[in-house]
Amino acid sequence: MLSPNSDQSTNALPTHVAIIMDGNGRWAKKRFMPRLEGHRQGAKSVRRAVEFCRSNGIKFLTLYAFSTENWQRPESEVSGLMKLLSQFIDSEIDEIHKNDIRFNIIGQTKRLPAFVKNKIEAALAKTSKNRTMVLTVALSYGGRQEIISAALKVHEALLSGSMKNEDVNDSVFSSCLNTANLPDPDLLIRTGGEIRISNFLLWQLAYAELYFTDQLWPDFDENSFWKAIEEFRSRQRRYGKISEQIQSQS
Repeated sequence: MLSPNSDQSTNALPTHVAIIMDGNGRWAKKRFMPRLEGHRQGAKSVRRAVEFCRSNGIKFLTLYAFSTENWQRPESEVSGLMKLLSQFIDSEIDEIHKNDIRFNIIGQTKRLPAFVKNKIEAALAKTSKNRTMVLTVALSYGGRQEIISAALKVHEALLSGSMKNEDVNDSVFSSCLNTANLPDPDLLIRTGGEIRISNFLLWQLAYAELYFTDQLWPDFDENSFWKAIEEFRSRQRRYGKISEQIQSQS
């Protein structure tokens, strides 16, 4: 394992990593397996990613597991994915809790089957006091829908008089999002070769570093993660400033 670079001028480890876990179906197809087998193997990569973050002090990991658009997939695949999610919670939540990781969900959870919602509620309660790391899973999630919902909350506050126009700023709007209690991601990783963010954390990714890899999600391992981290650390994050200003602050 590579050792983390402590030189702040080349970026330390990210605090928050978000991942679009793409390529499970294609991984299975290449091996003449059912698509759900690819998702089962993808769950192993989730386990590796969580362990990587916990071991290396990355405090926030957010995984795009199921989008609002994914409801359009064949009913048999959606049903299978919901069962796999339930099984994942059953098999992993004790280990997650033991490692002091808080389990978190964002998205339109009302659309999820009752048996999944029950498992989620139990997992949230079990890990609610954990502090070492936060594992957020985006389920039935869409970035545009989240922004619309936040805008409506602000609109209602303005109408009620509890907020004035001059009070509305980035921080206020962020507090109305699903991720209100999370820092914005520093690094977005997308596997599977596609180069887009697919309606994921549209507001929150404004200043994230983006890393795309052709590697399919079930093949994404510890070495793959380190490649993404080292690429992140090679970049200079200027936030609108010039390089000389950043260097003078380091």
